[in-house]
Amino acid sequence: MTDDIAKVTDLVAQQAESIEKLRQEINRVLVGQEKLLDRMLIALIAGGHMLLEGVPGLAKTTAVKTLAQALGIRYQRISFTPDLLPADVVGTMIYNPKDGGFHPKKGPVFANLLLADEINRAPAKVQSALLEAMQEHQVTLGSETYPLPEPFMVMATQNPIEQEGTYPLPEAQVDRFMLKCKITHPSMDDERRIMNRFTRQQEIRVEPVLSADGIFALRNVLDQVYCDEKVGDYILDIVFATREPDRYKLPIAHQIEYGASPRATLYLNLAARAHAMLQGRAYATPQDVKEIARDVLRHRIILTYEAEAEEISAETLIGRILDEIPVP
Repeated sequence: MTDDIAKVTDLVAQQAESIEKLRQEINRVLVGQEKLLDRMLIALIAGGHMLLEGVPGLAKTTAVKTLAQALGIRYQRISFTPDLLPADVVGTMIYNPKDGGFHPKKGPVFANLLLADEINRAPAKVQSALLEAMQEHQVTLGSETYPLPEPFMVMATQNPIEQEGTYPLPEAQVDRFMLKCKITHPSMDDERRIMNRFTRQQEIRVEPVLSADGIFALRNVLDQVYCDEKVGDYILDIVFATREPDRYKLPIAHQIEYGASPRATLYLNLAARAHAMLQGRAYATPQDVKEIARDVLRHRIILTYEAEAEEISAETLIGRILDEIPVP
């Protein structure tokens, strides 16, 4: 096992240069959002989708656009609005009078990186149009199924403070996002850097530093990153504590309506290993799990009315679980 970890460590070290180049290129535009950048890289390496939540002006859209430019892959943006139709997202079948047949007109979802901007501004039927694409990487138009280009990722943004004209995301769709990252305001020093950098009339050109093949290479290395059985048990304990808190002597059962789904277990394992890879390690530790747990779980725990009335957040409950579950 030690020899295997040593070999994978060498592979991780070989990919570290690509990751650092990507990080540096994105940081030419993105200022003071290191956590966001780390989470975006984790989603990229692990092949998961990501939901970015934050008030206006925190560079959510800019971050995703910059990532796409630095990757040199096909990028599409959909601005979700109340009058958007499912066909505007996935496409539709168009009748051709010349041959009397129907032909597919593919929508913007046929891209490598899809930015679903302000996703909660569209009604549920439009949001649900992404379900098949996000889970199965394919779209059904009429009676035919069309595969999406690989790699395929959805990065969605939403505004938590403006409720007029917005629609809550269906639980089935929220669960398909590997990570939900909450973006906060930058520090004063970071905001000074933003002011100095972007108040001049000059364009910052982002050059592609990683290709689709490079992304697949990162994912191949991730498959070999080791997760010990004890770390796996720790992941299971955390997820099951959201479903059966009494089993772990946590007095929070009355505050959780539904716990995290099995996707949480899979994504927590993947994300912890990707986090270890970003740290230059070929094995995941319990600290990797703790670092990424909130981003994997915060959108998967549905609170009871009692918890909402007491203004208890999912973040608070996740914190209690992480504090109480013994670390191996």
